[in-house]
Amino acid sequence: MNGLPGTSTKLVYPGLAGFYANFGEIAFAAMRVVVGIMFLMHVSFKFKIGAAAVAANIMAKNGLEPALLFAYVTMALEVIGGVCLILGLLTRFFAAATAIEMAMALLFVHLAKGYGAGGGGYEYVLLIGVVLFAIAMHGGGRYSLDRLIGKEL
Repeated sequence: MNGLPGTSTKLVYPGLAGFYANFGEIAFAAMRVVVGIMFLMHVSFKFKIGAAAVAANIMAKNGLEPALLFAYVTMALEVIGGVCLILGLLTRFFAAATAIEMAMALLFVHLAKGYGAGGGGYEYVLLIGVVLFAIAMHGGGRYSLDRLIGKEL
C-alpha cells in the first residue's frame, strides 16, 4: 500500500490485506448502488408533486430560470442518472453530472440555510456531491456494466 511518494504504509493486521483486496470493490459497488437508489427515491417526490410544482416551489423560488426547464432537466437527470449509477453504466458521466447538480443545489438552495441538513442546510448535498465526485473519479468499478462492456468515459 502506498501513501505519498517515497513513503509506504503497512497494515496493522496484515492478514486483512486479502479482505481489503477482495471486498473493496464490493463496498464501492454498494456505495454506487445506494447513491443511485437515493436519487430514485428523491426524484419520486418530485414526480408526485409534478414538474410545475418543482419549478415554482424550488427552482423559481431560488432564482433558477427558466424554472420549468430546470425542473424537467433535474428530474430526468435524477431518474436516468440514478438508474445508470445502480447499473454502473456511463458511470463517470452520470456521477459527474449529478455532482454538478448537487453543487448547484448547494449554492442556490441550501447554502443560505447553514450547515445542518435538519434545517435545510447543505450538509446532505455536500456529502452526496463529494461521494459522486469520488465515483466519477473511480468509474463504475469491477461490478458494473461499464466493466462488462469494456468501455467508460
